[in-house]
Amino acid sequence: MNPSMTRRDALRTSAAGFGSLALAALCRQAQAADGYVSPLAARQPHFPAKVKRVIFMFMEGGPSHVDTFDYKPELYKADGKALPYEQPKAGTVGKEPKLMKPPFKFAQHGESGLWISEVLPHLARHADDLCLINGMFHDTGLHEAGCVMMHTGEFRFTRPSIGSWITYGLGSESENLPAYVSVNPRDRNESSGCYSNAFLPAVHHATIMRGVSKLGVQKSPPIRNVNNPILSTSEQRRQLDFVQRLNVRYQQQKQSDSQIDAVIESFERAYRMQSAVPELLEVGSETKETLELYGLKSDGSGNAFAVQCLLARRMAEAGVRFIEISQGGWDHHAGIATGIPNACRGIDQPIAGLITDLKQRGLWNDTLLVWGGEFGRTPVLEQKPNNNHGRDHNGAGFTYWLAGGGVKGGLRYGATDELGYFAAENKVKVHELHATVLHLLGLDHQKLTYRYGGRDYTLTDVDGEVVRDILA
Repeated sequence: MNPSMTRRDALRTSAAGFGSLALAALCRQAQAADGYVSPLAARQPHFPAKVKRVIFMFMEGGPSHVDTFDYKPELYKADGKALPYEQPKAGTVGKEPKLMKPPFKFAQHGESGLWISEVLPHLARHADDLCLINGMFHDTGLHEAGCVMMHTGEFRFTRPSIGSWITYGLGSESENLPAYVSVNPRDRNESSGCYSNAFLPAVHHATIMRGVSKLGVQKSPPIRNVNNPILSTSEQRRQLDFVQRLNVRYQQQKQSDSQIDAVIESFERAYRMQSAVPELLEVGSETKETLELYGLKSDGSGNAFAVQCLLARRMAEAGVRFIEISQGGWDHHAGIATGIPNACRGIDQPIAGLITDLKQRGLWNDTLLVWGGEFGRTPVLEQKPNNNHGRDHNGAGFTYWLAGGGVKGGLRYGATDELGYFAAENKVKVHELHATVLHLLGLDHQKLTYRYGGRDYTLTDVDGEVVRDILA
């Protein structure tokens, strides 16, 4: 062996995929040799946490708040009239916008009397579990920028995602699965940095799981490079022995390198994932009643988002810290009268089923659900032929909702103006939403810092405040 070879050299020239190597026993040897501690080791929060995990349900495209969770009776009365004020800068409609009423009815639900659209009948039955934040806002009406903003709190510069910050602060509960998983993300969001660790250690990047549409049946492995089709387990161990010896030598000779540490950590975890991931995706352990709760058939087929919801519950049970599931198809520039019902049909029963399932399994009180997209839509129409009108982008006012541990159910917090265009009452900026999520996990957003480029960074920059009025 060349004595000048570094660990980086060995990793660069290795023929096998990184996910195939078994590091579990060898990392214990490394701990004895040089005090190595996994960068994903579980850590204590700053104060007692209300929840242990987050399930973020991201609706890409920008769901229309005025057609779903933000009831505006004045908008029905003003249908077809001109917008009576100057449109906000975050809107992208033309010079003479005309108001358009929702093509759906709203009704009050639950003991709380929350107003919810008729297109969400299953979720309406859980009205007393939902905390609607109707006064969300930010400064962009662009898809990519809005997606990055909702994930990182910034759209102008590269910043770590909220999932990366959470795993950086708390580590992982599971030794066999990643701490941060994003299921079926849109390619645009992955390439734009929505799931990136940015300047945090590389081990805090999201693990991407693709092609999840039918539980237990995958055309290809949902996580890249988990399986090694070339080497047997014993051969993987021999190769790993060699790589780990170089790893210890590298640590003795040079300062730590987060990229190398992340790869080494991934070896250990990915070896165990070879058996843990197929087990996670195996639908055979689920009862017929559970599958039907989500709207799935007995073989696990059906609504693809329902599969994600059931998988999210399974990951929550297995100790995954931050779980993101997503559904596209919310960019309704045209055909909103049919587009909104179709999109809602895809999420309504699955999310209601997830809520019920979490409750039945004792996971509800320590799980936080977060639902929303990159922005909302305008209350004015985007004119299309044959009256097939839609709504344009609007970051000036939109809705998110939270549910689960630590938040008040049956609450409507904040409001847009009477027509639903801009946040007007108890406004909540993205940093405040993020600060609140961290708080529920026991993390002080001002103390969760990372020094980079000569300054201490936080997820919430310098202006985030916890929205305490929604806390249970």
